[in-house]
Amino acid sequence: MKYTIIKSALFAITLLTASSCKDFLDVNDNPNAPIKENLSLNAKLPAALVVSAVNESVQLNQIGGLWGGYWGTSNEGVSAFTALKTYNGPAIRDTRDGIPVWESNYNNLLYYKEILDQANVEDARFYAGICKIMMAHHFFTLVDFYNNVPFSDALNGSVNLHPKYESGKDVYAKSVDLITEGIADIKVASLLPTTDDVLFKGDKSKWTKFGNTLKLRALLKQSEVSSQESYIKQEISKIIEEGSGFLSENAAVNPGYLNTAAKMNPFYETFYRNNAGVAIANYANIRPTQFLINTYKAYNDPRLQQNYTQVSGEFKGVLFGNNTIVEEFAAFNTSALKGPLENGNQPAGIIKSFSQSTILISLAETAFLEAEAIERKWISGNASESYQKGIQASFNYLFNQNNYNAQSYINQKSVIYTEASNKIQQIITQKWLALHNINNIQAWNDYRRLGYPAIPNSLSSPSSGAYPLRFMYPETEINTNNANVQAQGENGVLLARVWWDTK
Repeated sequence: MKYTIIKSALFAITLLTASSCKDFLDVNDNPNAPIKENLSLNAKLPAALVVSAVNESVQLNQIGGLWGGYWGTSNEGVSAFTALKTYNGPAIRDTRDGIPVWESNYNNLLYYKEILDQANVEDARFYAGICKIMMAHHFFTLVDFYNNVPFSDALNGSVNLHPKYESGKDVYAKSVDLITEGIADIKVASLLPTTDDVLFKGDKSKWTKFGNTLKLRALLKQSEVSSQESYIKQEISKIIEEGSGFLSENAAVNPGYLNTAAKMNPFYETFYRNNAGVAIANYANIRPTQFLINTYKAYNDPRLQQNYTQVSGEFKGVLFGNNTIVEEFAAFNTSALKGPLENGNQPAGIIKSFSQSTILISLAETAFLEAEAIERKWISGNASESYQKGIQASFNYLFNQNNYNAQSYINQKSVIYTEASNKIQQIITQKWLALHNINNIQAWNDYRRLGYPAIPNSLSSPSSGAYPLRFMYPETEINTNNANVQAQGENGVLLARVWWDTK
């Protein structure tokens, strides 16, 4: 496995050389697509963070949107996203037309590793700590898609072209340890990043809470693996002993997006409008599923109208995987993503502006993670309060208010936490609604882990019982590291589970 740092389309143009977000955009062609340069740490760090955000906002939201029950396609998009709608593993891993989750994550891991090596030479502990935390984030993602992956041998470039694979379980544990190391580095650091940290502006407490939240997310993914019970308790104890707790705000990246091609918020530019205000193809192609709309309606959820347009006074969705042209699913006949142009030039729910920040972990998700951990008796607290906090945070974000009045929603019998017979299902269902178009991929992860909510299968599925469990190893890896790939056994999309998926 050999990767040249930053060779994909996401890593195309020059990195920054200035320290402020404004200068970052002024001196570079594309803030969303930096390449390797022999630059200072405060020039390299924002590039890596921006790419992490782009991957989350575009690539992972696309996959999770379709496989997490949120998205389908209109007639205009009937031939779009075919590999994902048909669960076609070989097409997904194809070098030319596939979805390069493997390459995009390992490319950015290589870049973080370069920054880490430089930080170690310069004794820049804060930068080293950030790199370790973000590297863990990317390794978690790789395991969630591929299960066993290279870890210890993965980032040595041409020194080792055939890195050994390690079990997904071991990679998860080593990644949790990386976060622990990263937090320790940050706490003792004397040289602090400022505006070059486009996530937390060099705030030690926020980075520590972010690391703890990543840990909690990773540990909860292991909730159904009975053999991990003692390990989970051990790691939860470490988080509690560390004492900083979890995120109390959205973890959001913003290098200073501009209304210029390739310098806009990546979700806005990929799924809504270009810098001239012209709708792009995805805006007509992507539509909410009927399942999503019906779930919103079942809870009398006002977030539906904040996120999607109406057609003749109604919200109309599509069926995921539909591959025939029917008038019902034409773009003009179905609800579209709602943005400023459909909202009186005011920020809408998900789509607010070309300059909005890109969220890596939302406050809403954090609260739901805490609620689940409390319900499982992993941490102390009030599960109902954390659950309500998650709902409130989602409403605040989508309605662009600090304290939106969501109480009438929360007080519905179907939403009240204490009324639920299955508390975990209640948490995950409301979490699913809050993750929508922010961290879609986590919805797919929760579905594989727990089976909630009951997402309908694709109409183009190979069989009624088939559902995507993972990605196949990419062609690039088969061509360069085939012996190690073959040693992993079955890796079919519909056949092989990742290690924490026991359902």
